[in-house]
Amino acid sequence: MIDLEIKEKRDCMGCHSCANICPRHCISMTDDEEGFWYPIVDYDKCVKCHKCIDACPMINKTTVENEPTAYACLNKDESIRMESSSGGIFTLIAEQIIAECGVVFGAGFDRQFDVQHISVENGKDLGRLRGSKYVQSKIGDTYKQAKDYLRAGRKVLFSGTPCQIAGLKAFLGSAYENLTCVDIVCHGVPSPEVWRKYVEFRESEAASSAQGIVFRRKNEGWKKFSVSFSFENGTEYTANLRKDLYLKAFLKNVCLRPSCYACGFKTLNRQSDITLADFWGIQNVFPEMDDDKGTSLIFVNSRVGEAMFDKVSGKTVFERININDGVRFNSAAVKSVASNPNRERFFNDLDVVPFDKLVRKYCSDRFTVRLRKRSKAVLRFALDKTGLLNVLKRVLTT
Repeated sequence: MIDLEIKEKRDCMGCHSCANICPRHCISMTDDEEGFWYPIVDYDKCVKCHKCIDACPMINKTTVENEPTAYACLNKDESIRMESSSGGIFTLIAEQIIAECGVVFGAGFDRQFDVQHISVENGKDLGRLRGSKYVQSKIGDTYKQAKDYLRAGRKVLFSGTPCQIAGLKAFLGSAYENLTCVDIVCHGVPSPEVWRKYVEFRESEAASSAQGIVFRRKNEGWKKFSVSFSFENGTEYTANLRKDLYLKAFLKNVCLRPSCYACGFKTLNRQSDITLADFWGIQNVFPEMDDDKGTSLIFVNSRVGEAMFDKVSGKTVFERININDGVRFNSAAVKSVASNPNRERFFNDLDVVPFDKLVRKYCSDRFTVRLRKRSKAVLRFALDKTGLLNVLKRVLTT
């Protein structure tokens, strides 16, 4: 039933809630030509119970009314902070949950360097979840796993994008005191297929298989972070966000999921207990906390979040801030990214153009300017041919 309710691809963010809740296991999450997952229903098995529709956070919008508090924060353990994307706060929260015999869910690489949600129950494995992964993470059946742990009385930390947390809450259907949810300020999620193409490109360039990947290496500092690959032949590739091909495509918004361009989960009233982000602009708010090694922006959104922050704050350096100061330099918290006019062309060429040429072709500022000029010329010609150009001129001059 759920696939009949999704009229446009922008109406689905691929959270897997419908697939997790289906009692007949008749919903499969299948990737489309762009590499994004969408639900497909086997109607021979479907009993039309509508549970999938009830568990869809896009169909059933949840309104949260809270007054989040905001902090600039960093982990006192500098080694953890250097291994983290920003200030190393996720690790402190995850360690607290594990110390209370809990389970931590988050995004990690599998052996092929695809990104999937996994669970961790001991501190030595937290490195798999630490750091950003700029790819849409596949939830799989982790919502069901989390529910089983919650019902068994275990504490659970579930981390993910705002839409993934909304999907979990919709799937669960009721509140659990032993659940802590952490989301992130999300730019948008790139296609797993684009990511696979990029990994293949890097392996081809190195003539070796990848054995390690880090998205946010701080070798040039936190603000100018780098993507880093290590390969089995002992070589390494590292390039910062201004030079790396994949980061260029990501930051140019050319390979994001359709739902990301009109995200309904970018808000200060979130379903998570704690929101984590890079504190871009920290030098303008608390310059004394800016050493270019990573500072976190934190929104504490709930009573559960407050209790957790109280437990870990002693291991941090933090300052409470006006939440508007945080959002002023981090608009992705409340605002969707703009759609790139080259997006359709980029995906059309994904399988036929080498990755480096693909990015240079569609992610350069020169191409975008040229495309806009051409579009304006075509529009002007069309208006002139229909006589509307003169009408428009008269309207604008009166």
